[in-house]
Formats: sequence, structure tokens, C-alpha cells
Amino acid sequence: MKKTITCLAALAVLCCLSVPAKAGGVTLSYSNFFPPTHIQSKLAEAWCAEVEKRTNGAVKVDYYPGGTLTKAPAAYDGVVEGLSDVGMSALAYSRGRFPVMAAVDLPMGYTSGVQATGVANGVYAKFHPAELSDTKVMYFHAHGPGLLHTKGVEVRKLEDMQGLKLRATGNSAKVVKALGGTPVAQSMPDAYQAIQKGVVQGGMYPLETNEGWKMAEVVDHCTETFSVAYTTTFFVVMNKAKWESLPAEAKAAIESINAEWGAKHGQAWDDSDVSGKAFLKAKGGDFIALSDEEAARWKAAAAPIIDDYVADSEGKGLPGKAVVDYIRASLNAN
Repeated sequence: MKKTITCLAALAVLCCLSVPAKAGGVTLSYSNFFPPTHIQSKLAEAWCAEVEKRTNGAVKVDYYPGGTLTKAPAAYDGVVEGLSDVGMSALAYSRGRFPVMAAVDLPMGYTSGVQATGVANGVYAKFHPAELSDTKVMYFHAHGPGLLHTKGVEVRKLEDMQGLKLRATGNSAKVVKALGGTPVAQSMPDAYQAIQKGVVQGGMYPLETNEGWKMAEVVDHCTETFSVAYTTTFFVVMNKAKWESLPAEAKAAIESINAEWGAKHGQAWDDSDVSGKAFLKAKGGDFIALSDEEAARWKAAAAPIIDDYVADSEGKGLPGKAVVDYIRASLNAN
């Protein structure tokens, strides 16, 4: 009897010791500022599930949407410092931190999220900017054309922009300023109340935001400023030490997922633009088209932003002209 109990006790110990090895023992944390109901958040959560699936459970990911782990402007540094293992946010929330990738957000006249996402990942793949070397880049994605939305003010010509306070970040803030408005830096979660309370009179953002962030509830008009349409580039990065600690098989699986997920996000931005436009109409909003002549005036007004970017980048020893030329070539090819 004593021998049997001893054997059972030994077996129990062995079983306990075998659990971590079988489970893999790697659990990552993923911080995202998008609310859990937003399609970009749902795709991030799907990425987490796919990682667990393709690594056969060797890597699991605990997902924290809505800025519950790190707020949008702190997400990148949060990954660097290990507050989260993976993070998603906008490069524009850290103005000046990513000078090469910032070119993607310039008012180049984007037509879709798929197009902008391809440009963002293409720029990184071609130029490998050192500004992101303190993390492991998973992938980038970028929204469709950023357009002007206002509350209580119809903007039909360039002169109507004068003095307007508009929510804008990164390069979109430069666009607002070049067009005569006053940019106010705010993360998207803060913009709703700012517009509602009249702190700002609108913002520049893609059509999807009307539904994704419920902005159609607080704005009245969308001016179709396609000639100066910018994008906002979003990153998904992992803590470098955490990445290096993963088994080679897990890294390969994650890389294959990353290659697919950027395109999924880009298409989701475009699908959301269609839905966001319909949502704004349903809320009573309207759309103001610019004449070809007026659109050309806006493009001319915004052109110095691109010129200044090139001059500033080149002055810092960065390949500003090459990056802009690459983006233009990419847009012309699509």
C-alpha cells in the first residue's frame, strides 16, 4: 500500500512538471487603442487567435483593446519598455519620432486603404528605417483618403478654411495649417467630445470614422478633399527581446500571419469607408464636392508640405526625396 501511494505521488509530480512544457509557456500581451467593437480591433483580436492556432498553442496572446493597457500615444514606447509585448497605434501620435515613415502620411492624394497599406509596407521593406529598430515590426496598415469633416460650417472653397479649429495629428495637422485652418492635436478617442462641445469645429479623417468612432453623430458635412487626401499609418510591433525569445517555428508562423494581416486591415478600411459614408448620410450629413479648379487650388496650397518634408529629411541625412519618389511611383502604378 505504501509503495502504491509513493508511486502515485511520484506520478502526480511528474504530471505537474509536464504541464508547462506541453503548454509552451509563452503568453504575450497585446495593447491596442481601438475600441473592441471597431473592425481594426476585431482584426487585431483575430491575429491573436491565429497566432495561437498556427503555433499549435505554443504562443498565446492576451488582448487589451480600448487603451486599457497603454494609451494610444504611449503604445510604441510601451512595447519598447515591455509594458506590453505587442502594440498597435498610429505613427502620427508620436510626431517627429518616425521621420522616414512619416512620408507615407503626406497629402499624396490616396484613393483607398488597400493602396495606402501597400505603400506603407513597401516603404518599410525598401528603406528599413532605423527609427523602428528598437522593436520587431509585425506590419503596417493605413486608412483610406483622409477628408475634411465639419460641424456647423460648410467648407466649399479654400477661403472657408480660414481660422477653423480642426482635430488633426502628424502630417494631417500640417495639411490643416497649409490650408488655412488651426490644427488641434487629439487622439481619436478624445475628438468626439471636442467636436460635440465646440472645442474644435471638425477634423480631417477617413469616412470610416463616421461610424467606427461615431463621428457622424457630431459632424454635419464632409468636404471631399481628394486632391489633398492623406492617410494615417498604423503600426503593429513586438518587443524585440520577446521576439528573439520565441522558438524559430513560432517566429515563422507569425511572419506568415503578418504577411496576410496587413492586406486584411487595408481592405477592412475600404469596406468601413463605404459603411461610414452611408452612416453619415443616415445621420443627416451631406457631402460637398470641390470643382476641378478648386481642387487644384487645394493641391497647390498643400504642395509645400511635401517639398518641406523632402528638404528637412535630406538635411538630416535621411532619404526624403527617394521615399517621396517611391510613394509617387507606387501610387501611379495603382
